[in-house]
Amino acid sequence: MDTSSLNQSSLDISRLSDSDKRDLQQQIGNEMQKAKLQDSIHNLTDICWTKCITGGISGGKLSSKEESCTQNCVERFLDANTAVLKHLEMMRGDMQ
Repeated sequence: MDTSSLNQSSLDISRLSDSDKRDLQQQIGNEMQKAKLQDSIHNLTDICWTKCITGGISGGKLSSKEESCTQNCVERFLDANTAVLKHLEMMRGDMQ
């Protein structure tokens, strides 16, 4: 059996039971959430690094100013995301 026919037979989800399909959908959803979280963390790191880290890192430590800026940047990012999520939940509730 060649690789393409092996991949086709192993990817045929129509052979799965309804329970297995639900489990697969849940697993895919979980992986998508992980990917979104990783993307958010990457964006947060990029934004806060660019904003706060102004000099070279000496001795493996941030300056107190850089550390404070980074902490504040992360907190503001999380606050903004929380506010947006709460607003979206309210909008979703109003639609129902």
